[in-house]
Amino acid sequence: MPDYGHELRFGSFITPINARPQQVVDLAVLSEDVGLDVVTFQDHPYQAGFLDTWTLLTWVAARTSRIHVSGNVLNLPMRPPALLARSVASLDLLSGGRAVLGLGTGGFWDAIAAMGGPRRTAGESVSALDEALDVIRGIWAGGDPGPLRLDGRFYQVGDVERGPSPAHEIPVWLGAYKPRMQRIIGRKADGWLPSLPWLKPGDLARGNRIIDQEATRAGRDPRDITRLLNVTPRDTAGDLARIAVEDGVSVFVVASDDPAELRRFAQSTAAEIRERVAEARSGHAAVSRRVVAFGGDPVPEALAARALTPGDRGHARYTAGYFRGADPGLVLRPQTPTEVRDAVRYAARHRDVPLGLLSGGHGLSGRSLNDGGIVIALGALDDVTVLDGHRVRIGPGARWGDVARRLAPHGLAITAGDHGGVGVGGLATTGGIGWFVRQHGLTIDHIRSVDVVTASGDLVHASDDENPDLFWAMRGAGANFGVAVSFEIDAHPVSERVGFAMLTFVPDDVAAFLHGWGAAIENAHPSVTGTLMIGPTRPGGPAAVQALVVVDSDDPDTIVERLTPLGDLAPLADQSIQLTPYSALLTLAPEDELQHGRGEPVSHAGLVRHLTGETTEAIADLLATKSRFILTIRSAGGAAAHTSVEATAYAWRDANFLIAALGGGSPEYEERWRRLLPLFEGTYLSFETDTGPDALARAFPPAHLRRLRDLKRRWDPTGLFRDNFAIAPAAGAHTPTSDDTRR
Repeated sequence: MPDYGHELRFGSFITPINARPQQVVDLAVLSEDVGLDVVTFQDHPYQAGFLDTWTLLTWVAARTSRIHVSGNVLNLPMRPPALLARSVASLDLLSGGRAVLGLGTGGFWDAIAAMGGPRRTAGESVSALDEALDVIRGIWAGGDPGPLRLDGRFYQVGDVERGPSPAHEIPVWLGAYKPRMQRIIGRKADGWLPSLPWLKPGDLARGNRIIDQEATRAGRDPRDITRLLNVTPRDTAGDLARIAVEDGVSVFVVASDDPAELRRFAQSTAAEIRERVAEARSGHAAVSRRVVAFGGDPVPEALAARALTPGDRGHARYTAGYFRGADPGLVLRPQTPTEVRDAVRYAARHRDVPLGLLSGGHGLSGRSLNDGGIVIALGALDDVTVLDGHRVRIGPGARWGDVARRLAPHGLAITAGDHGGVGVGGLATTGGIGWFVRQHGLTIDHIRSVDVVTASGDLVHASDDENPDLFWAMRGAGANFGVAVSFEIDAHPVSERVGFAMLTFVPDDVAAFLHGWGAAIENAHPSVTGTLMIGPTRPGGPAAVQALVVVDSDDPDTIVERLTPLGDLAPLADQSIQLTPYSALLTLAPEDELQHGRGEPVSHAGLVRHLTGETTEAIADLLATKSRFILTIRSAGGAAAHTSVEATAYAWRDANFLIAALGGGSPEYEERWRRLLPLFEGTYLSFETDTGPDALARAFPPAHLRRLRDLKRRWDPTGLFRDNFAIAPAAGAHTPTSDDTRR
């Protein structure tokens, strides 16, 4: 059988012996430390000498940060599929998308029955697994309308609410040796996971043929099914490389409880397998390459293997943003800056369709996705590397929660938004109003360079010394000028823990409270940053206002002292103050890889210098509408004003507050929002869904917009990047020269 062309991955298969529980966990942590991609455990719940595998998977996920976790394989008869689906989805959410479902039919029926499980024949166990996959997939389909119903022979599910949806599309790997199970893999599963010691010569080839034929009959691409193999430390790199090329296995999982053997497998055997497979592929070995075309134009070979079109497994991830629905015609998922260049050049040949740039996390407006167009998804470019001093190199596909967790052991942080699920690329090219904004300024104030793939497909370095005009534009209007593939950002020291307060106010007079809040925040120590969240006022009742406040201090007395002026503004219905790591602030809310948005969201935003009486009265008037929405007022200002207005494309340095409203949309709501517009300094693009010249004019002062139009003429004269607040090129024509793009 041919090589399916998949990226090679490696894992460990550890025995969950309960006599040495910490050693088992240490081996899992070691698996991550030496660079393995997945750690797995056998599952025999009736074995008294073993730890419970599900509990172990949860514990290991909490002790690690990168590696995926899976049963090898979970015993289905002992784990009801509806409950198992929710357990796996929950673990995936809690681990940031690192759960894999390895599943088997069971087999030791006397032991299973002794534990209270069912006793089934081999044929019945396969039928039960077939039904279970429908239950599991149905539970995970949280965005599907209506409850889940299934009236099967072995599993009956009646009107069960779907969800939770996992953080990512969880692969389902089946342990299988016989044709009937292999046909189920072809129809419904994502991976085949047998063990090499149990296979006879030719079994892999025969199983692949069955899986591929069944996948084709089901309308699936056989290349979408991963081929895995449990191996032993005795298996040589040469033999495993041959299996990779001839039998399409791309994931090798070594069974060992010896730390030295795990290190050797990860650092020596895996490297040799990669080298041998690369040589075979470059030598024109029989590699089955996927051909993908858009509008009759074949996708470049380097991108085709990971490209997605409607109907492909994985495409559903790109049909919904955080709030907005979409249905792109082609999703390109480059893994390197060179592949990003290929993707941009390909997109430039299709100027007649929209082009979206998805950095990897959630965005409010959803403009990173589109209907019928091309999306360049940058999630694979998620590197976070601490360089010399406090400088950090970050890929656009990382999320700010990931960045915070990686920097925490170094005592560092980067002020960046207020939610860990936000992608680096979108925020770092717009502004970045975060929990440390008053003390450290905006995210863009700490960017020292950015590597950009421009509309011409060139990779350009932009900094104060190289291409300074492009560097200026990327910090505030970056979506118009190219694809950022790497940032170098200066982090700042942060205490091991900071103060975090949640206060619920019940003010008699909302406008007066907001006026007092504004004055208190402006007069507060720079370490204090706060966000208010308010819903529409209920007729006849006081408004409840929730405040989230961060104090960059680990001294309880200092925290209370700096919070007191805020707490005295109105009666408190509830309050909570705690010391917590900054990284935890970005994981307090659920991670939003979930993204099941539908339709078109409505969101508006404006920046103001002060919460004046006129402004707060207008806000109170807006809150009195009958529309459903959430209004937030975020701290800005402070250190953000220490950077010159002319230094970046983002210009609203004197604004102390960002006012944003999500929802609404009724004529009454829109009319009252328009009354606020004359009071605003400008607009913060990340929270605005209005488009067109008026919105653009509110986003940049006239002189900034003129400069941006001139730079647009130089760097993107044809307007390739136009689907996120398009800036029209200034009249005339200019093509970047080698001087413009020097590195």
